[in-house]
Amino acid sequence: MISGGTVAFHTLGCKLNFSETSTVARQLFEGGFARVNIDESPDVVVINTCSVTDNADAKCRNFVRRSLKSNPIAFIVVIGCYAQLKPKEIAAINGVDLVLGANEKFNLPSMLVDLTKKAYGFGEIRVGEIKEVRDFIPGFSSGDRTRTFLKVQDGCDYFCAFCTIPLARGRSRSGTISQTLDSARDAIKKGAKEIVLTGVNIGDFGKANGESLLELIQELDKLEGGIERYRISSIEPNLLSEEIIDFVATSTKFMPHFHIPLQSGSDEILSAMRRRYRSDLYRSRVDYIRKKMPHAGIGVDVIVGFPGECDSSFKQTYDFIKSLNISYLHVFTYSERPNTTALRIEDVIPVQTRQNRNKMLRILSLKKQREHYENFIGGISKVLIESSEDENLIFGYTPEYVRVAVNLNTVSKNTTTSLLLKTINPNGFVLGSVN
Repeated sequence: MISGGTVAFHTLGCKLNFSETSTVARQLFEGGFARVNIDESPDVVVINTCSVTDNADAKCRNFVRRSLKSNPIAFIVVIGCYAQLKPKEIAAINGVDLVLGANEKFNLPSMLVDLTKKAYGFGEIRVGEIKEVRDFIPGFSSGDRTRTFLKVQDGCDYFCAFCTIPLARGRSRSGTISQTLDSARDAIKKGAKEIVLTGVNIGDFGKANGESLLELIQELDKLEGGIERYRISSIEPNLLSEEIIDFVATSTKFMPHFHIPLQSGSDEILSAMRRRYRSDLYRSRVDYIRKKMPHAGIGVDVIVGFPGECDSSFKQTYDFIKSLNISYLHVFTYSERPNTTALRIEDVIPVQTRQNRNKMLRILSLKKQREHYENFIGGISKVLIESSEDENLIFGYTPEYVRVAVNLNTVSKNTTTSLLLKTINPNGFVLGSVN
């Protein structure tokens, strides 16, 4: 490995990617590299890609160009899901020097032996067979924000019809509870006040070694050292047990906040998607959360325009979500992905129809979010202050995931402060003041 130099990072996609970028960054720091911004002419640029979002290729190309504009001789490394799935396409991008697969990316330091740029369009490829990946590499995000993303699981065994993640990340795997607690302790030592448990399918945690997510969160809850909050990131409804909900309801550290992917409110479409639950189970989970935690934040993922989603199926989804007592939506427009079984379904939905349905659900999301926020107006909530986004306001979140802004001069970053929640700003956040 080359000792020393500067490196810049750019991360696309999910919370798990941010966690893994930080892991790679720490490896390079230990080798003497210093982190800089992309506009500071870095010696090495690492681009962590995503295959879930649209236009992965275009986003990768754009950032390569930006990197070369800053430093024409920068050594450019591309990692992540898109790198695993399309290594030859990425290696052919002018300016890319090295493409690393799902396992290989964690060996980047040892591969930086020569930073001489490759001939344009001939980047080196080091990508192994994803079916052979068995190792779990722990990690957590750090240095960017108060909230830390702790990687507790990787890969997925579900093979949903629309998803390439099992092809990009391999089979489900995780560390042990003991190993995960060690990672959490490291994150806490670095100043984390809130830890978000993240992975591809975190409900599968520990299944290979006889442990469980419930046992993990029970042990995390006992950790000390300044950690104030935990959140469970996206978890499949069939894996979100009543026991997990019961524990969160009684915990002072695990926040009353769940993110539960739905994808469709039509049982017919859920079957075509190869999802492992139906709408009645989903409703039962939401209802049980509300029974135990009446004001909990509940986020929902939904996909519009999946093949076969006729007007009637979409109306089922819309009406189902409207009837649920949830807090917000993440709405995704279906887009075709190579090597997915959804491509075999012939009833393709026109792009314009997909976009129109996306807009309808985004409007519904805004209504749901406002209803959720209104529950807290006039009351006092503990807000973990995270970041400043303009000259006058600094932002944070309540336990129930209400986004609050307060005067910059009245609170400090990385502190938990009791705030009076006064009004809902037209821009979609709550204005608060120190109580």
